[in-house]
Amino acid sequence: MNGSPDSLDELAGRLGIAEVRLRECLDDLVDLELLRPSRDSPGMLRAVSPETGFEAILRRQEVELLRRQQELAHSKEAVARTVAAYAADRPASGAGDAERLIGLDAIQSRLERLSRDLTEECCSIEPGGAQSQASLDAARPLDERALARGVSLRTIYQDSARNDPATFAYARWHTENGGQIRTCPETPPRMLVFDGRIAVVPIDPANTRLGALCTSAPGIVAPLLALFEQTWEVAVPLGADHRAGRDDAGGLSPAEQSLLKLLAGGLTDEAAGKRLGVSVRTVRRQMAALMERLEAASRFEAGLKAAQRGWL
Repeated sequence: MNGSPDSLDELAGRLGIAEVRLRECLDDLVDLELLRPSRDSPGMLRAVSPETGFEAILRRQEVELLRRQQELAHSKEAVARTVAAYAADRPASGAGDAERLIGLDAIQSRLERLSRDLTEECCSIEPGGAQSQASLDAARPLDERALARGVSLRTIYQDSARNDPATFAYARWHTENGGQIRTCPETPPRMLVFDGRIAVVPIDPANTRLGALCTSAPGIVAPLLALFEQTWEVAVPLGADHRAGRDDAGGLSPAEQSLLKLLAGGLTDEAAGKRLGVSVRTVRRQMAALMERLEAASRFEAGLKAAQRGWL
């Protein structure tokens, strides 16, 4: 770090911190581009204006978020293909490290046994926005017993689940009793991973009637856990504002950005709504609001203006 020892000593004394710590902080500010070399005083640093500095930070965060979302999308596709191919090669009954569970009763029975044997952590993804009352009622006693034993429960819902009173109330109860809930606009297919060793996933996310696959195969469980962690990193804690991420210049929230990208990619309102866990009416209402913000007369014009603003 450039700068005379005297000036650093004086600044460290004024701040009441050690010089080593001060140098670390200055290095961090340089990395964030909030401090830059001075052209008037070679060897010294100058502070960047807050507007310029924080705009650069936001741009880097947006690029990083986009990279993570792209990685997440690729991972979702790869895991779904792997699980489907693996399940197709397994018999319907238990055999070795995998078992096909046919019917809701079979799935619920297995989940009850797995929950009873939990010792450390259960990671789950619950897509589709609002959860059915039957699903919430079935999950509550299992979660309650696990939380009482000190088991860590981490769950990811879609943002749209916040709009359903029953689902949101359950999520609030969950967090108040020690669980952790996060949400994001889009999620991978439904999954549960018990103690990092056993996973339960739908055989075909597009057709849940085909049943579920329960497996302890490391080649399946490890990618599922990695996919969960990727999604967890970009998801927002339940107590936080899920619309966070929109900057003062009128940028998009993560949910709005996902909607625009899905529609720009050629999905219908119905398909986009299904991916986001919201109704077609909600998709059209959100799109109408975006068109109004963009002062666009058509969706095509909205797409062009969104691209021009760097929203896509």
